[in-house]
Amino acid sequence: MAYHFSPLSLSVPIMLLVVMFTSIPLSHSIPFVILHGLGMQCNDQGSIFYQSSLSMLTGIKGTCVEIGNGAYDSWTMPLEQQVHIACEKLRMMPELQQGYNLVGLSQGNVVARGVIELCDDVPPVKNFISIGGPNAGVSAVPACITGPWCAAIGFYNGMGVYNDYVQARLAPSGYTRIPNDIPGYLRGCRFLPKINNEIPSANNAIQKQRFTSLQNLVLIMFESDGVVNPPLSSWFGFYQDGDSSTILPPQQTRWYKEDLFGLRTLDEAGKVKFIKVPGVHLVITIPQLQQLVVPYLVDSAPGFFLP
Repeated sequence: MAYHFSPLSLSVPIMLLVVMFTSIPLSHSIPFVILHGLGMQCNDQGSIFYQSSLSMLTGIKGTCVEIGNGAYDSWTMPLEQQVHIACEKLRMMPELQQGYNLVGLSQGNVVARGVIELCDDVPPVKNFISIGGPNAGVSAVPACITGPWCAAIGFYNGMGVYNDYVQARLAPSGYTRIPNDIPGYLRGCRFLPKINNEIPSANNAIQKQRFTSLQNLVLIMFESDGVVNPPLSSWFGFYQDGDSSTILPPQQTRWYKEDLFGLRTLDEAGKVKFIKVPGVHLVITIPQLQQLVVPYLVDSAPGFFLP
């Protein structure tokens, strides 16, 4: 289990980073919002690292939006409810009225897609930066190894991921796509098929319109990701239906070829950035953030130098 975050770059104290970046000029760019991952919360070291680092690198106010009881609810609250809470909180943030950029960490990217596609009367997302997201799903529910709720998670898992009871109580079940049980996935998975527009009788043109309104979709995949399985899911690639050994690049998937939710439209417009980072899940350095993320958060990225 690697949703709990311990990046190598956190060996540099946050206060030292503050001193290093106090000379960065403020930007006129719009705010950014972070949605954290599974087993995380806004006040843990991983979320603080991303929020603080990106705020210092850009001079832009960044906010981590907490959903419910943080780490516990990230596991046990169904994704539909997580999205609803996120939408309500975003509506109440006046600083977002001119639009905002959205940064997703791990499972937070699935919630972020729900925000983009399902939220009514919420300011528009300009750029969506997806970092280590299970965007095309995961082939099995990630293991839970820390937290008093892990025993319950194991119990839910044993009941079958597409069971109605489990879908209502285990958030990752909402984006678990078992390659050898696609009929079960389409019939029982409550969230990912919906935002993917994979069910013909429930196809929603408004969701696609909202997704294709993004200015940029930045997809960051970690090469040795042991949490998102397969790692190519971060680029919307996934196992071929019915085959748990063949992994399709995003352009060969059904959702891309049929442009179910607008990924192909964005890609053909040059708005999708496929980025690969060496290393494991969510572990990223300050220079990598500066190079790969900052340009999509500021109108013109300020100069930066690490001694």
